[in-house]
Amino acid sequence: MGKKNQPVPVDWSVRDEPISYPVWGEAQIDLEARKQMDNAMRLPVSVAGALMPDAHVGYGLPIGGVLAVENAVIPYAVGVDIACRMRISIFEQSPHMIGQKPGQFKNAIMEQTRFGTGAKFEKHERMDHAVLDDPDWKATRFLTSLTDIAYGQLGTSGTGNHFVEWGEITLEQDSPDLGLKAGTYLALLSHSGSRAVGFKIANYYSKLAMEMLPYLDSSVRVLAWFGLDSHEGQEYWLSMQLAGRFAAANHEIIHQRVAKAVGIKPVASVENHHNFAWKETIPAPPGFGSGERTVVVHRKGATPAGEGVLGIIPGSMGDAGYVVRGRGRVDAINSASHGAGRAMSRKQATSSITKTERDKYLKERGVTLLGGGMDESPQAYKPIQSVIEAQLDLVDIVGKFTPRIVRMADEPGDI
Repeated sequence: MGKKNQPVPVDWSVRDEPISYPVWGEAQIDLEARKQMDNAMRLPVSVAGALMPDAHVGYGLPIGGVLAVENAVIPYAVGVDIACRMRISIFEQSPHMIGQKPGQFKNAIMEQTRFGTGAKFEKHERMDHAVLDDPDWKATRFLTSLTDIAYGQLGTSGTGNHFVEWGEITLEQDSPDLGLKAGTYLALLSHSGSRAVGFKIANYYSKLAMEMLPYLDSSVRVLAWFGLDSHEGQEYWLSMQLAGRFAAANHEIIHQRVAKAVGIKPVASVENHHNFAWKETIPAPPGFGSGERTVVVHRKGATPAGEGVLGIIPGSMGDAGYVVRGRGRVDAINSASHGAGRAMSRKQATSSITKTERDKYLKERGVTLLGGGMDESPQAYKPIQSVIEAQLDLVDIVGKFTPRIVRMADEPGDI
């Protein structure tokens, strides 16, 4: 794929001071995450930002960072796991089924998907889905080179905090959004993304963006951007959108296979992306004129929370997650957290939390763990309740999910 010159702005030096931005749950956010967000707000293309209460240090932009830029897209602000997303399927059956047939429910999530780096299905096991026939796989030579990976990894999950969980969801009130009465239902919850497809797209275009802006200040070098109208920007945007459709199909296949294995069908579902960029219209931020502006909103580990928009905010392997409805807060750029957020790095968690401590925590809460590295111990995360309480002006709670059987990769994660 030949490179084409990207027009260089007249002044592409970073701002001396970051644009101000609101922070939710500030007491729970470490200084390094704030520094990363400050640097992002010094970019010449940045116009607005917000930091969610699960924020912690990430690659370039902190996890939990929301960044709105004008006529540009930043591969590393989207992230290396493009379109990482959540999906919950809700069933009319009682969650007591899990206790009545634990072996069947365990086997369903052990046998019907794959976990781990490079995890894939063999050729005779592969699933079919319309996304594999998407013409955009042929839009560039690079995307064409990823098609075999896509075929093999459709219906699989990665490492780190990716999971498939059986549990129960409780609705305290009737939910017109879900078409369900108040009560407790059996549910299946998953968290994963676009696998190696998104990872390779992210690495390829992040490197290209940095090559094209070689003199960008070292403090923000990894946040190099493409002009949205440039050839490279259009290529990345198309590739990101395709990775998003692949990630959605990935969850769809996982839920179809796992539910079929226990002989049930969902009556409602909710899903949402994070690690993605959207074109959205927002009120012009202070200093950027009046009226409205169309911007590109990057949500790096943040959940879309426009008014009435349903989303999912999970906890750790041993803690509750929530189905939420966005309240459309303009200053939060219509966003909320995407989880509890790490309180410890993976290295810190592995060196300071014992298996006995982790397993005791899970046992007290009635959670059975299949796989899962020590770096994903519940104690490595912020308390989900305090994270939720810090953003009750951003979302309304629709339902509370409690995990019962959790499947994760056996190996430590890096995403």
